[in-house]
Amino acid sequence: MHTRYYLILTVFILAVVKVRAQYDAVFSHYWAMEPSYNPASVGKEAKINASAAYSMTLTGFENNPRTMYIGADLPFYFLKSYHGVGANILNDEIGLFSHKKFALQYAFRQKLFGGMLGVGLQAGMLSETFDGSKVDTEEPSDNAFPSSEATGSAFDLGAGLYYTHRNWYVGVSAQHLTSPTVEIGETSSFKIEPTFYLTGGYNIKLRNPFLTIHPSMLARYDGTAYRVDVSGRVRYTNEKKILYAGAGYSPTNSVTVMVGGSFHGIILGYSYEIYTSAISIGNGSHEICIGYQTDINMQKRGRNKHKSVRLL
Repeated sequence: MHTRYYLILTVFILAVVKVRAQYDAVFSHYWAMEPSYNPASVGKEAKINASAAYSMTLTGFENNPRTMYIGADLPFYFLKSYHGVGANILNDEIGLFSHKKFALQYAFRQKLFGGMLGVGLQAGMLSETFDGSKVDTEEPSDNAFPSSEATGSAFDLGAGLYYTHRNWYVGVSAQHLTSPTVEIGETSSFKIEPTFYLTGGYNIKLRNPFLTIHPSMLARYDGTAYRVDVSGRVRYTNEKKILYAGAGYSPTNSVTVMVGGSFHGIILGYSYEIYTSAISIGNGSHEICIGYQTDINMQKRGRNKHKSVRLL
């Protein structure tokens, strides 16, 4: 009997992996959550920046994946140099599995060729949990699954580069550089392969001073699977009020629509991802992104001279 339940769990996990492509969670608002995959982006703005996101994937299915992210970063000026620090937490629930990550980040920032280069490091912990108490095998003595919650953890390391120049930016980074292996309970282990990221974007000014266009891209590869997300947003700005609407496309994966804006530093965005596979349009992914930004004075002279292009 346990074989049948093992097959059910395996099929479900494979379906999730096919949709998400890699171990790391996928967010439509990746352009607003750069520290989640590139530690070199922390402190890139002369602002205290906090962001959070909640995503529900494969809505309508039982035990569908649900992901929560919370992060914050800020810049500081020390010994005549720019720096950035940040921290983030991720909780990814997939059926009976739970992936958690806590990370601390640091970036050294240096003016270069008229722009600003960030070099970042990230240290964190990964935690994997399988809740065997919720598996009904109909056989109390079935040893194929643990009868209680099994948990394991491992040290994780990431690094990145991030460069901004006037109206464009580009970044490269890597997560899980230590290829951590998480021991779950006494009999199972889970190895996480390194994932490499490439991101970039440009802010296009129009004749209308209130409107700008913001195309961006994020590509990721873990040695086996890859995913590319390309998106664009039209943004309306009037004083401290911002509204935007846009769309995104991930080849062989999905199409996404998004809307949002900010008011006096408070940011709110929503997106809906429609999968281009045989999955119904009503079983897509809902995502809510919220945040807060406030200006910070980094030094008395020449403060806030480095310009950021991470705009919502």
